[in-house]
Amino acid sequence: MTFQKKDILDMESLSAEEIRLILDTADSLKEISTRPIKKVPTLRGKTVVHFFHEPSTRTRTSFEIAAKRLSADTVSISASTSSIVKGETLTDTARNLEAMNPDVIVLRHAAAGAPHMLARVVRSSVVNAGDGRHAHPTQALLDMMTVREKKGCLEGLNVAIIGDIAHSRVARSDAVGFRKMGARVTLAGPPTMIPRGVEVLGARVTYHLRDAIREADVIIMLRIQKERQEAYLFPSEREYATHYGLTLEALSAARDNVLIMHPGPMNRGVEIAPEVADGPFAVILDQVANGVAVRMAVLYLLLGGPR
Repeated sequence: MTFQKKDILDMESLSAEEIRLILDTADSLKEISTRPIKKVPTLRGKTVVHFFHEPSTRTRTSFEIAAKRLSADTVSISASTSSIVKGETLTDTARNLEAMNPDVIVLRHAAAGAPHMLARVVRSSVVNAGDGRHAHPTQALLDMMTVREKKGCLEGLNVAIIGDIAHSRVARSDAVGFRKMGARVTLAGPPTMIPRGVEVLGARVTYHLRDAIREADVIIMLRIQKERQEAYLFPSEREYATHYGLTLEALSAARDNVLIMHPGPMNRGVEIAPEVADGPFAVILDQVANGVAVRMAVLYLLLGGPR
């Protein structure tokens, strides 16, 4: 199969076959990161612009490492150091960047739909590195890669996503992605953090932690995104941790070989106990490692893969 997409903006626009191609490509590229010299000339002469309007550690760093391991030239821009602080619109900034002929623009933005708008006005490929509450496709892809690596498949698995569903672009992208690959998805959290109509994603909804994890093969914990909440939707972090924090005691209700995941950053002692985050079921650092491989695959397929 050849990859025909100009942009990667969300999980809805990727078919199951395209997702499988990205994951297979990431599997083959992961080995590069274990070499003494972690670089191949695949994208030599290509230019990748990383344009981040929101803070990021894992996503931004892994995109930059991914581009450099494929020998692409990289430029990093943040909102605070761009002309946006002088009143320039995102579209004008993008068109000025495009005049310099970059091959890919990786965009993270607080506004949902910003990467989609950008993709319509520039010829460069656009990769969504997270837009508001909407989507985070490469996070979903690395989550699926990690699960497939550990479980051998995705089809037929039970995936529980627990926490601040209402404000989580990861929850939306994971729910769509895992469902497309044949997994069953359960969303769980306080009623105030479960948006109305979320069942349209094809997921089961529950408000009880133990109900969500009882049959789960994979548990994805989410942090409370206070920066996106106009008002606190829970009485206190202590009460949240009591009812929705994943502790060793709560984990006793889960299957023996369950995987524990978290997109980061973690709030230890709130949504996940330290002994769970550092325990034998956690594959959180595997997610980070696979993030580099998935982003290498995305850049390769957009720029260097077979057409």
